[in-house]
Amino acid sequence: MHWEGAVNARLLAGDIYRMGRSEWLTATGWRQAWDDGVRTIVDLRNGNERTRRPTDPVVPPEAIARFTVLHRPTEDPAHERFGAVFGRYMAHPRSYLDCLRLFPDKIAEVFRALAGAEGAVVINCSAGRDRTGLVSMLLLQLAGASAQANADHYELGLRGINEWHRISPYPHPVERHLAEEELAERIAETRAAFLAALDRLDAEAYLLAAGVTAAEIRRLRRRLSGSA
Repeated sequence: MHWEGAVNARLLAGDIYRMGRSEWLTATGWRQAWDDGVRTIVDLRNGNERTRRPTDPVVPPEAIARFTVLHRPTEDPAHERFGAVFGRYMAHPRSYLDCLRLFPDKIAEVFRALAGAEGAVVINCSAGRDRTGLVSMLLLQLAGASAQANADHYELGLRGINEWHRISPYPHPVERHLAEEELAERIAETRAAFLAALDRLDAEAYLLAAGVTAAEIRRLRRRLSGSA
């Protein structure tokens, strides 16, 4: 996707897009997203993450006001098990099933929002890699994507944010840019973990158990097929 300023942005399937922090978008980028039919943003971050940085572009409020922005975090960092399971934050597919197990109500809210969203919809977290990757994994399985195609999307997310770390004017407090050899090792490791998690996942059964209705799942499948 070319929305000016967007980082790690791409079409997932149908009319659902994915990207990193929305604050990276310029006013032109927001207009380009609107022109592509986007009307709803589903932000997977926690409240304390939804802040501007000094290096973010200045965007007039009216550029964003016409979008519906839904805050639907996938996790609760105050949960007693959060630190032991995820560390500072979820940064690896080996933790995806733990997130699904600990926070089914929050995941269900994400999918209800996606099912009912007006217009095309963007899901975003901070990097556009793991929380977005988790939600994308479920969506792509619902859409009937092969395991390898699903993992390809995860890999694109990892590569995308790694490239951003190379040029970002705001150094990440934990992560850094990985050169190709180290990146290849990270991809092999995380892709294997992603596929292992996917192999144990039945997205439809999980979402139904979490409280998403069969009608909402049908709407999601129509969105993902481009026939919404």
